[in-house]
Amino acid sequence: MSFDFESVERFIVGTVGQPGERAFFIQARNSKRLVTVALEKAQVALLAEQLTLVIKELRSNDFSLRVEPQPQDDGPLEGPIEPEFNVGAISLEWDALDVMMTIEFSELVQEENSGQLALKVRLSLSMCDAFIARSKAVLNAGRLPCPFCALPIDPQGHLCPRANGYRR
Repeated sequence: MSFDFESVERFIVGTVGQPGERAFFIQARNSKRLVTVALEKAQVALLAEQLTLVIKELRSNDFSLRVEPQPQDDGPLEGPIEPEFNVGAISLEWDALDVMMTIEFSELVQEENSGQLALKVRLSLSMCDAFIARSKAVLNAGRLPCPFCALPIDPQGHLCPRANGYRR
């Protein structure tokens, strides 16, 4: 089963929970449907990084491509937040004729014989750029890294391996 969005009104990443215990979700919405999928923080970071690289490469090869600024969407995830599936793989595909990016999120499959769910969205470069900006903001809203070991610092501090186990 696949959730296909040829056009979206809203495509965002968001979290639920406190820093250090956050769950990450992506939501796609058009006038008819809202789909939520769950994924890992590292997947969000990698998707934003890859989209940034692809857009940079596309623009360096075709100077006519424009990324129009869009209003920043700082709104919360839409409820109820019930993910359709957990994301296992993410793929990107550029359509040069339509000047659209397709992002496909495939389900993390636990059993070999089960059907695989997928969410496929087609986005303009402007929507991709807005997603990148929001992703960076969401990722940076988490726990601060330790200046010595770069591991995240919990509100109670952490045992820093660079400080021989002393709490920082």
